[in-house]
Amino acid sequence: MIYLILICMIFMHIVDDYYLQGILASMKQKSWWEKNAPDPMYKHDYIAALIAHAFSWTFMMMLPVVLFTLFNGQLMILAIIPLFIINMILHASIDDLKANKHMIDLITDQILHIAQIIITWYALIGGF
Repeated sequence: MIYLILICMIFMHIVDDYYLQGILASMKQKSWWEKNAPDPMYKHDYIAALIAHAFSWTFMMMLPVVLFTLFNGQLMILAIIPLFIINMILHASIDDLKANKHMIDLITDQILHIAQIIITWYALIGGF
C-alpha cells in the first residue's frame, strides 16, 4: 500500500507539471514578460508565476500522502506544513534554474522533482 502512495505522488507530479501548468509554463519565464509585458513594472512578475505553479505542484504531489495519513488517523500536520513550504521553495527554485538561469535541462529538472517526491514520501510514510 505504501508504494502505491509513492506511485500516486509521481502520477500527480506528471499531471500538474505537464497538464495543469497551462499559461504558468510561459509566465514563469522572464523572457515571456520581456516579450509580452516589457514595462519595467512587470520585470519581477515571473516570480508570482513560479510561486503559483510551485504551490499547485506541491499541493497535488502531497495530496496522496496527506490523505493516506489522514485516513490512517495519523495526520502529521507538524511535519506536513514544513515539508509543504520546503517543497514549494525547492520546486520554484528548480524551475527557475531551468526556465530563467538555464543552468539545468528538463531531465535534471525532473530528476530533482522525483527526488523531492521520494524524500517527502519517505519522510511522511517511512514509519508506516
